[in-house]
Amino acid sequence: MKKIRRNKKIGLALGGGAVLGAAHIGVLKALKELQVDIACISGTSIGAFVAAFYANGVEWEEIEKIASEIKWLDLSGISLSGLGLLSNEKMGKLIEKHLGKRDLQDAKIPLAMIATDIASGDKVIMQKGSVADAVMASTCIPGIFTPVEINGRMLVDGGVVENVPVTPLKEMGADLIISVDLNAAHKARKPSNIIEVLLRTFDFLIQSTSDLQKKKADIRIEPDLSDYNMVEIKQAPDLILEGYHSAMKVLRKVLRK
Repeated sequence: MKKIRRNKKIGLALGGGAVLGAAHIGVLKALKELQVDIACISGTSIGAFVAAFYANGVEWEEIEKIASEIKWLDLSGISLSGLGLLSNEKMGKLIEKHLGKRDLQDAKIPLAMIATDIASGDKVIMQKGSVADAVMASTCIPGIFTPVEINGRMLVDGGVVENVPVTPLKEMGADLIISVDLNAAHKARKPSNIIEVLLRTFDFLIQSTSDLQKKKADIRIEPDLSDYNMVEIKQAPDLILEGYHSAMKVLRKVLRK
């Protein structure tokens, strides 16, 4: 594991994991306390949601406040399309409520998000255009949410192709990459509803590709979230603490005074 040098351009990759994404907020808290400056950031799925705020100057405390007010129905609605059970248009509206109508290229910290072209299977790295649309696309879990159309392409969750989004950071010039994987630890548990069944199935499918992607990161933060499910937002405070403690443990080892 590489040491962090203060003069290096550090990239942060925030991975997918539905509600487990609250742990990313704890990671941001640790980075601030240890005065680790992030030069560029990428996000997949819920990681894109958190990255959108952080890249636009919203501190972890405010992101925590936003997360505490969220309810599942705030982020979804019944879809009239035959391509998904729900629509995540409310996700886009939540972004615009707090950030306004912003474009990716205008972020204070260079920002990239990953989605998947459901027609071709191609990885789509989004660095231009509407932040709200990009977050909707990157968080669009196949089968649950209706695909999001951007520039003529039907896009779904980026976790299909790169759940821990290291690749964009290399292309953005990062000298050192910190990745945050929310799905590193697993524990057998029975799902309690259909959404959790779909989320866990999706999670199992992306594990093999995630393992390959994580190896490209220089520093890996992998909080043990195996005691938490992927759908109950009321877990957010505990998840934030898990992310914080995991990040502090790793970062203290690699920081060079």
